[in-house]
Amino acid sequence: MTQRDVLKKFSALPLEAQQQVLDFMAFLERRYQSEEKSKPKCKLSEEKFIGIWQGREDLENSTGWVKSVRRTEWGSAR
Repeated sequence: MTQRDVLKKFSALPLEAQQQVLDFMAFLERRYQSEEKSKPKCKLSEEKFIGIWQGREDLENSTGWVKSVRRTEWGSAR
């Protein structure tokens, strides 16, 4: 289908239907623009925050760490 065919079909629609087509086109433009914006600009492995917990001995046993924090904050391990 050529652009001329599309324009011909569009022109043959009632005004209300033409407005619906234009509204749908605007929706698609917004949708695909937001997808472009949300794409990551670099690899996750290159982010600065990767590895910030590396070497934390207090977090090797996560269950024990949580119990310790609870004991400190709440007065007993739950």
